[in-house]
Amino acid sequence: MRIILASQSPRRRELLERMGITEFEIRPAAGEERAEPGLPPAGLVEALSRQKAAEVVAGAAEDDLVIAADTVVAVDGDILGKPRTQQQAREMLARLSGRAHQVYTGVTLRRGDREETAHECTQVHFRPLTPEEIAAYVATGEPMDKAGAYGIQGLGSLLVEGISGDFYNVMGLPVCRLQAMLARFGVHLLARGGQEQ
Repeated sequence: MRIILASQSPRRRELLERMGITEFEIRPAAGEERAEPGLPPAGLVEALSRQKAAEVVAGAAEDDLVIAADTVVAVDGDILGKPRTQQQAREMLARLSGRAHQVYTGVTLRRGDREETAHECTQVHFRPLTPEEIAAYVATGEPMDKAGAYGIQGLGSLLVEGISGDFYNVMGLPVCRLQAMLARFGVHLLARGGQEQ
C-alpha cells in the first residue's frame, strides 16, 4: 500500500513525518475546489477535503491510500481564507487581534471506493496587536500563504495568547484524529512504525 498526501503544504508533510509516516508520495490536487455557498466552516472543510481526495484517488492505484485536508479560519461565523494582498492580511490580523477565533481542518482518507471524512476545530486566542506589530508581521511575508494570515508554527506564534484543542490542527493537520482514522484503514502508527497490518 502506498500513502499519498494530496497537498503540497510543507507543514502537512512535516506533520505526517512526525507521526512516523516516512514513506509517502506528495500529489496535490490540481483542480479548483468548489463548495456550495452557505456551508458552515465544518461542512466547508469536509466538502473541500473530499473533493481533493476524489481528484487524487482518480489517478491512484486501487490499494493507494489518499490523505487530503483543507483548513480555514473562522471568526464571527465568517471564513477567512488565505489573504490575496498585504492589505487583506493586515485586515484579517486586525480582526483577530485581542480575541478568539476557530481553526477548522477537514480530513478525508480514501482508498478505492472506501472513504472517511471528519473535521477538527481548535479555538485560538490572539493577544491585542498594535497596527505596527501587524504591519511588521505582514512585512515578513509569512501570512501570505496561510489561512487567517498567520502561521502558528512560525513568527505567528508571537501573536497567540492561548489555544484550546489540537495544536497541530492549527498547522493544518489534526494528528490525533488522523491517527484514529488511519487505524481504521489498517495503518497503526504506534505498532510496526506505521506499517500496514
